Amino acid sequence: ERKAALDAIAREVQACRRCRLSEQRTQAVPGEGHPDTEVVFVGEGPGQNEDRLGRPFVGAAGSLLEGLLAMVGWRRDEVFITNVVKCRPPGNRDPEPDEMAACAPFLRRQMEILDPALVVTLGRFSLQTFMPGDTISRVHGTTRPIDPATGARAATGYAMYHPAAALRQVSLRETMERDMAAIP
Repeated sequence: ERKAALDAIAREVQACRRCRLSEQRTQAVPGEGHPDTEVVFVGEGPGQNEDRLGRPFVGAAGSLLEGLLAMVGWRRDEVFITNVVKCRPPGNRDPEPDEMAACAPFLRRQMEILDPALVVTLGRFSLQTFMPGDTISRVHGTTRPIDPATGARAATGYAMYHPAAALRQVSLRETMERDMAAIP
């Protein structure tokens, strides 16, 4: 039942034309993973590889995320992975508020269906979506209540840096490893 509902959202995302991001995309990236998981990872938006393949976190940041998952004994097919925006912002720029608002109903419905116990926010845009007002440098590696308006009604939020940040700033990799090891 959950899988069918998530598949229906994925079809809507793939046909979506709600914002300008749809005009330049190769493929929309609705998200993927186990429909009965307790853990959802939410990033910012698709990059070039994700846009090409239609899957979240498949480039270098995805490899790092898979390594982090393996550290705690998880595989990517055991969790659900998605993004705040479902289409690639041009030139990998930050998503604009209206673009995030256009995708918000999809993300909210995914959260309602998955009903996760834990939402791991990857980066500042995900953090601001689920735990508005916090900053990633201040709260990474900690839990916070989730804004119920996100659809994740009973979930705990866990803030982490985005894996791409650790690729740009090598010192963050150790921080991410410590944060991942402390996931509740």
